[in-house]
Amino acid sequence: MERIILFDGECNLCDSSVQFIIKRDPVGKFKFASLQSAIGQELLKKHGHKTTISSFVLIENGKAYVKSGAAIRISKQLYGLWKVPTVFLVIPPFIRDNLYDVIAKNRYKWFGKKDSCLLPTPEWKDRFLE
Repeated sequence: MERIILFDGECNLCDSSVQFIIKRDPVGKFKFASLQSAIGQELLKKHGHKTTISSFVLIENGKAYVKSGAAIRISKQLYGLWKVPTVFLVIPPFIRDNLYDVIAKNRYKWFGKKDSCLLPTPEWKDRFLE
């Protein structure tokens, strides 16, 4: 099963989230591509999303998940107690996504922005699609 996470390669919060996921995914279930990359843009179009989307995107089993749904599905597959956020699935998506949108809207202001995308370490290079 292929699982691809698309992330904002210029966002410090997103960069930290990718590193967090990699460290808690020792078997390498997830592959990564930035939203800004050619592969990221192609995958967004293929799954019917705008190329200007402001969300983590999880592509799993040919379906794209965004916002809190993507974050919860990702956490469910991480090693350790990181499966706990799945309890938030009982909260309706429109409520979870409103909180997600507030964070996404302010992510550059609160966490900063990079001039360029994350360059993976040699040990993580095979986890990135570009």
